[in-house]
Amino acid sequence: MHLPDDVVLAKARRILEEEAGAILRKSRSLGDSFLEAVRRILRVEGHVAVTGVGKSGIIGEKIAATLSSTGTPAFFLRPVEALHGDLGTVSRRDILLAISASGETAEVLAVVQAAQALGVDVIAFTGAADSTLAH
Repeated sequence: MHLPDDVVLAKARRILEEEAGAILRKSRSLGDSFLEAVRRILRVEGHVAVTGVGKSGIIGEKIAATLSSTGTPAFFLRPVEALHGDLGTVSRRDILLAISASGETAEVLAVVQAAQALGVDVIAFTGAADSTLAH
């Protein structure tokens, strides 16, 4: 399929403008819960363990890498591996940052529950304020 250059550029510009608009709209919704999450991360004595599945996991990997490269010790924790022994890499000094768009991802919820049972502090990032993860 061959598209003229001007069509390709017009589509690319439209996509970037839509994404920029979405980011600006989201920035207006930042509030107290965001500030509390930032404060908790800045106070962490250990590491930030980030977990998520699918696209949320890919975003989580990037967040963990960015935190590490900016001076906050962090690592990505794959939920299935966490449930099969790797949760041992997380301690009470750490924070678990759990990411799920729906807030109902079974693997993420299981990791959160297990981490809480160990006394690990949890921060939830979800697009669903009424979800199990959010509560």
